[in-house]
Amino acid sequence: MPGPPASTDDDAEVVARSLEEPEIFAGLYDRHAPDIHRYAARRLGEGAADDITAETFLIAFRSRHRYDGSHRSARPWLYGIAAHLIGKHRRSEERGLRALARTGQDPVAASWSDRSDDRIAAQAPLAAALAALSPGDRHVLLLVAWADLGYQEVAEALGIPLGTVRSRLNRARRKVREALRLDPSFPPDAMELTPSWTK
Repeated sequence: MPGPPASTDDDAEVVARSLEEPEIFAGLYDRHAPDIHRYAARRLGEGAADDITAETFLIAFRSRHRYDGSHRSARPWLYGIAAHLIGKHRRSEERGLRALARTGQDPVAASWSDRSDDRIAAQAPLAAALAALSPGDRHVLLLVAWADLGYQEVAEALGIPLGTVRSRLNRARRKVREALRLDPSFPPDAMELTPSWTK
């Protein structure tokens, strides 16, 4: 007979219990899949996000016996799996960012954000700047910006030292700021419209 339901805020407990009761793992999916999907959609678009999300949880389920139970939240682990899968789709992401740089329209953001001319004009140079970043720098910057992970969570997600996260984030922010400053199509007053994570 199954035990009491797993605590709703302790992912480590859910993962551990799922080793004996696999159906419990669904709680982890219910809790984190929408955020993983949103992040993947921002990186690669809706179509690829469905696949990335499904594959992330399939890999997590299959490798749950290796989960480090000292980490109470599975969020960094899941984002790390998703980031690795997105890395495999890097060319698609770069094509999408270049298309955004050409058109100035982000179909994912357009579905939920207000669209003013200044905001749209600010997106194209930002997309070009993101496309120019190295994959490692882009992963760190976008995990902080779009997944809202803290530095330690990014380090855990990517399996890199905390100092590397800090240096990659600093370098990415600097490169994005510089690219935006040098882009003649970037409206001078639009710097205030760019996300705070570029400042």
